[in-house]
Amino acid sequence: MMTPKELLDTMLGYLGFVVQIEETTSEGGNLKLQIYTEESRRLIGRDGETLDAIQFLLNRLLQAKDKDVEKVIVDCEHYRSMREDRIVQRVRELADRVRITGRSLQLEPMNSYERRLVHNAFKDDPDVATWSPSDSARIKQITLVKRQPKREAAQKENV
Repeated sequence: MMTPKELLDTMLGYLGFVVQIEETTSEGGNLKLQIYTEESRRLIGRDGETLDAIQFLLNRLLQAKDKDVEKVIVDCEHYRSMREDRIVQRVRELADRVRITGRSLQLEPMNSYERRLVHNAFKDDPDVATWSPSDSARIKQITLVKRQPKREAAQKENV
């Protein structure tokens, strides 16, 4: 059976990419495959869509062989970590507006991973809280709200 690294290398080879793949472990303990290539922009795609599709396909192929296999993270030239930093930085700037004005601010729709990043960035913030509808809701947005002195912000948003 092929290793995840060998499988990814084969997949990308069929797609015409010449790559070098480095194996590391993510903070969560998952295998992370970092891709280096001259064609990184083409491999990443618009807003990382191609990279996400490759990661999804690789994980589906691995799960077809072993249902209990750990999820593999596929990154290209550290795109994911830089994107995470940009998202958190941008949302922190918006949170400053919430701190100053006291008015809630709704963010653009995000995927579940990005929403989790934002929630984690503000979980210990004394002034700004995050709120989003349940995962069953159609709208995948987060609202930044000013924390009430007694931490009633989330309850007020739900009413």
